[in-house]
Amino acid sequence: MLHSNLLAKIINHTRVGVLVTDPSQEDNPIIYASKGFLEMTGYSMTEVIGRNCRFLQGPDTDVKTVHSLRKAIETGQSIRCEILNYRKTGEPFWNELSIDKVYVEEEDKSYFLGIQHNITLRKQAEKEYLLSLQRIDTLTTPIVPINSQLSILPLIGEMNKDRATKMTTTVLKEVTNSHIDTLLLDVSGLTTIDENTYQELMNLFTVLELVGIELIISGLNPSMAKKLSQIMPNDKSIKTTSSVKEYLKGRL
Repeated sequence: MLHSNLLAKIINHTRVGVLVTDPSQEDNPIIYASKGFLEMTGYSMTEVIGRNCRFLQGPDTDVKTVHSLRKAIETGQSIRCEILNYRKTGEPFWNELSIDKVYVEEEDKSYFLGIQHNITLRKQAEKEYLLSLQRIDTLTTPIVPINSQLSILPLIGEMNKDRATKMTTTVLKEVTNSHIDTLLLDVSGLTTIDENTYQELMNLFTVLELVGIELIISGLNPSMAKKLSQIMPNDKSIKTTSSVKEYLKGRL
């Protein structure tokens, strides 16, 4: 069994925030806060110990999310959510929060364990992507730069060979000038896709590979995935992801 001091050092070495609260005390106060939590929020240890976690909430914190958290704690249920919290400076940040009830047999007592991840960058990227979808009618090829390494191209509506050819020409011009490493092509918004378009996607993959840019396709349905795999060379494969959100979640 790990010594408590060693365990605390291991937890403090991680970048995530870790809190332990004691529901047997009035107002379920914090009794332990990791270094990661203090760095994430800007508070000192003496400023958080003995307080309820609600001090992290602010004017734009979603009331429904707060209600769900309160209900889960009252019933002793585990919960995972995304909540807008605030640093000591008043700066907002998005917190991916998970809370679990932990029973300690030696004490015959339960505590709540909270794990926090700062997902602000991911949420900002998701917001930019959603805004791009709102502007899509006014854009021919709405390539959305997420950061210096990644751009997203959302496709909506009908996709035929002419549109696919124009897409390839525009994409190659824009991405080669931007020096990105990865292009995420989101096809989840397509209503129809011409048979000839699959070959154009293959051509785009090949050319991007030659210039050192990785193509990842998001939102392929089973039928589209099968057709695309049929024209791929045996030694090649296009990487896919279920959704833009899922891809960003693992990288931002």
